[in-house]
Amino acid sequence: VQLQASGGGLVQPGGSLRLSCTASRNILEFNVMGWYRQAPGKQRELVASIGVGGNTNYPEAVKGRFTIGRDNIKNTMYLQMYSLKPEDTAVYYCNGNSWGVMYWGQGTLVTVSS
Repeated sequence: VQLQASGGGLVQPGGSLRLSCTASRNILEFNVMGWYRQAPGKQRELVASIGVGGNTNYPEAVKGRFTIGRDNIKNTMYLQMYSLKPEDTAVYYCNGNSWGVMYWGQGTLVTVSS
């Protein structure tokens, strides 16, 4: 199984960005999919998750600013990010959990800076 993340880049504070993660198989086979991020010198942290039933979860740091979604036909998961802050700068990874087996994408860098 391969997960291909894309969409990172440089954006100014207050700007928006949308990340995509395309899977090499039917994403409905994943119990949960999510986006994680890792900033320099920090641990990887969850920023959004979506269950197979469509239920979503966000930590307080991004709640109201980030929206996770997916297109089951395209086998693609998205992360729409609004009101970006410098502290959102990190490498963002997509993840799929299929019955306890974790799959990771290669990461895409998001830099929020003026």
